[in-house]
Amino acid sequence: MIAGKDRGKTGTVLKTLRDTDQVVVEGINVVKRHQKNPRLRSQGQIIEKSMPIHVSNVALLEGDKPVRVGYVFEGEGEKRKKVRVARPSGKKL
Repeated sequence: MIAGKDRGKTGTVLKTLRDTDQVVVEGINVVKRHQKNPRLRSQGQIIEKSMPIHVSNVALLEGDKPVRVGYVFEGEGEKRKKVRVARPSGKKL
């Protein structure tokens, strides 16, 4: 996380929401939600869940530093592959 209330924390991406450019990261942007119990006359509960955050507020880590990501094509012809690399250094991620 590079911005927001959880700045500096790390976690794994659980889900990507491509249409809204958001991601859900485990342990980041956690909120409490009240949930009714589906059965009558029984108690509900308060659950904590991770909410989506915009992709501009997260970055991949190379070692312990956040890096920007670029793409490079390797190989020739049919064996050509798209590889993710760290932008300033050019190291493969």
